[in-house]
Amino acid sequence: MKLGFLKLTAIVAVLAVASACSATRTQQSAGEVMDDSVLTSKVKVALIDDPTTKAGQINVETYRGVVQLGGFVDNAKQKDQATKVARSITGVKEVRNDLLISTKPHATTGQDVDDSMLTASVKTKLMDDSTTKAYEINVGTQKGVVQLTGFVDSTNMKARAGELARSVDGVKDVRNDLEIRQK
Repeated sequence: MKLGFLKLTAIVAVLAVASACSATRTQQSAGEVMDDSVLTSKVKVALIDDPTTKAGQINVETYRGVVQLGGFVDNAKQKDQATKVARSITGVKEVRNDLLISTKPHATTGQDVDDSMLTASVKTKLMDDSTTKAYEINVGTQKGVVQLTGFVDSTNMKARAGELARSVDGVKDVRNDLEIRQK
C-alpha cells in the first residue's frame, strides 16, 4: 500500500508542473521544467522500486538534467545505490549525491520531534525572508544537523539560506548543499 502511494505521489508530481517563461540562466522554459519534473519522478519511482534504497529518506531535485540527491540514509551502500539508480535513468546528465549517512542507529521519539521542530523552524525562517525562495529549498534535520538541498539562483541566496538556518535556536550545524543554477 505504501509503495503504491509513493508511486502515485511521484506520478502526480509530474502532472502538477506549472508553466515557465522562456529559458534564461536561472529560469527554465516550460519544456525544460517538464523534462526535469519527469526525470525527478522517474528517479523517485526507481528509488522506490529499488530494494536497497529508502526513497522516503531521499530528496530528489533536478535542474536541466542534473539530479541532486539529498537527505539522510542509513549506510554507504544505500548512498552508493541511490547514485546508481539515478544514473540509470535515461536523460539524467549528472548526479550530485549530497546524501548524508545517518549518525543515529535508532532515534528516540523525542529526538525525532526535536528534529522535526528544527526543520519547521528553519523552513519558517526561509519563508519569512524575502531574499530566499523557500519553495526551492529542501530542509532535513538529524540530531540537530540541518541539511539544505535544492537549486537556487545565486551564491547570495545560498549563503543567506545557510545564515538563516544557523540562526535557529537548537541547530548544531548546517550542511549547505544548495546548488547554484548554471546556464
